[in-house]
Amino acid sequence: MDAPGTPSFEQLRIFLAVVEAGSFAGAARRLNRAVSVISYGISNLELQLGLSLFEREGTRKPRLTAAGRAVLAEARTVTQGMDGLRARVKGLLDGMEAEVDLAVDVMLPAERLARVLRGFALACPTVSLRLHVEALGAVAAMVLDGKAAIGISGHLAIGIGELERVAAGSVVMAPVAAPDHPLSRMAQIPAGAGRNHVQLVLTDRSRFTAGRDFSVLSPRTWRLADLGAKHALLREGIGWGNMPLPLVQPDLVDGTLCRLHMPDQPAGAYRFFGIWRRDTPPGPGATWLLEQFCATGPDDAHGTLPDIGADPAGPAPF
Repeated sequence: MDAPGTPSFEQLRIFLAVVEAGSFAGAARRLNRAVSVISYGISNLELQLGLSLFEREGTRKPRLTAAGRAVLAEARTVTQGMDGLRARVKGLLDGMEAEVDLAVDVMLPAERLARVLRGFALACPTVSLRLHVEALGAVAAMVLDGKAAIGISGHLAIGIGELERVAAGSVVMAPVAAPDHPLSRMAQIPAGAGRNHVQLVLTDRSRFTAGRDFSVLSPRTWRLADLGAKHALLREGIGWGNMPLPLVQPDLVDGTLCRLHMPDQPAGAYRFFGIWRRDTPPGPGATWLLEQFCATGPDDAHGTLPDIGADPAGPAPF
């Protein structure tokens, strides 16, 4: 048996047009071709494949054969891939990046991140995205090292000369613990009480935070590089610690965590900044992301909470 030939992209377009229009004449109108050109294209496609794609007897309208239905799915895949290729090339010719590497602070609310990325998928459909979720100084380190084109970082990006930055909102941080934790059972927590209990502390291995602590009150600490693990250990009552309020809000509602009103560890606004290397300006896709993170990031604290991170050397509640 002879191997099938290779159909042209134009032949596949004609085939799909006939299927979608329901007739050779409809396909001719859709593609602005003569009906004879449509008929000739289908005949050549059938010769190339060695298959009959349409029933031609006993019907006034072209009806797909079993083989035609099988070929239809593959033809759609090929044409969609070609359309995607054309769109990608057009984007490159227009200056659009092929891929954007984005690093975001783990404190960034997941709902806000998802909302921005959903819009990015619609606005920049030809651009691939590589997302990195990091803690503390690791976001700035990734941007400085060229592993990410842009980042949404916490206040540790302030004061790094190689980076440009723009304000991108904030999230409220608050100390919490499980309901059976000793701090949760206190009617009024005295100053210094947190030092008597294990504090769960978020940490990372970037050069910007090596050997540094942020808002660590207790000499008894468990250090974790993963915010999800910290959340799980807090729920288990292993210690107390600061968490982004949107992440633990469901726990506060259902009682699996309690918000601690500690005089020496108050809630605060953890500020975000969009960052990029000064010598590597972001392209169109990365710029769109930065603009959206800034537009969707109004200050959640509404001026009612301490502004954590306004000073480069100031503490941040981790």
